[in-house]
Amino acid sequence: MERRDFLQKTVASSALLSIGSLSLSSFTNVDTKKITILHTNDVHSHIDAFPPDDPRNPNMGGVTRRASVIEQIRKRRKKMFLLLDAGDIFQGTPYFNYYGGELEFKLMSMMQYDLATLGNHDFDNGIDGFYAQLPHAKFDFVSANYDFKNTVLDGIVKPYKIIVKDGIKVGIFGLGVELEGLVDKKLYKETVYNNPIEVAKDITRILKEDKKCDIVICLSHIGFKYRNEPERVCDITLAKETKDIDLIIGGHTHTFLDKPVIETNLDGKKYLLIK
Repeated sequence: MERRDFLQKTVASSALLSIGSLSLSSFTNVDTKKITILHTNDVHSHIDAFPPDDPRNPNMGGVTRRASVIEQIRKRRKKMFLLLDAGDIFQGTPYFNYYGGELEFKLMSMMQYDLATLGNHDFDNGIDGFYAQLPHAKFDFVSANYDFKNTVLDGIVKPYKIIVKDGIKVGIFGLGVELEGLVDKKLYKETVYNNPIEVAKDITRILKEDKKCDIVICLSHIGFKYRNEPERVCDITLAKETKDIDLIIGGHTHTFLDKPVIETNLDGKKYLLIK
């Protein structure tokens, strides 16, 4: 199953990545392992497939098709498999208007998502509405630059999570877009937005140096790139102004990429951004 096949079958906002040839060196041998990552972003409550008359993705997408492809790949990859989401799970169809996110979380749990971050639309029923649906989510949420200290999410949404796959330590952290001007203040309440670049520098240092993670992944909902706002913080900026992030999985701008974008970080090393 190639990445393009997965994209075509599950439609925009989903992708497959195989991080291959990860060498864990010792004095005696080199053990090469591969980990496969499936990810979604900006699904926006699209439980059903797109209709036949959709101008962009006719008859594509939908949870049934997504679940089928995920299960096929999971059976082959077994232990070396991660399923992630980069935010905006909520809002976009009557399913959200009626169920308030319950259905989305239940279905993602059935598909056995490992981790997700929050998008701006995940606040559309307020932070209390998001909190009320968490019992239906059998997976965790991470967000490093949203400070939830004075909210119901304090201590629940963590900055990062470390997942071990067959001896490989994968550190995953989340970043969210600035909410002011995008989301009504009464919806996100006392949530404090912190600069994603500065937060990412701290978190990657913790994950790489303190926690000794082999791979560091950022689940980003800050946007890929803003053509009319070149100074605005985005994934491209994040890639160039930080180090030790091996992979950025992004959302928010609904950017569709046929293949990953490779950027050079502060250390002069190249790594991937995928949407």
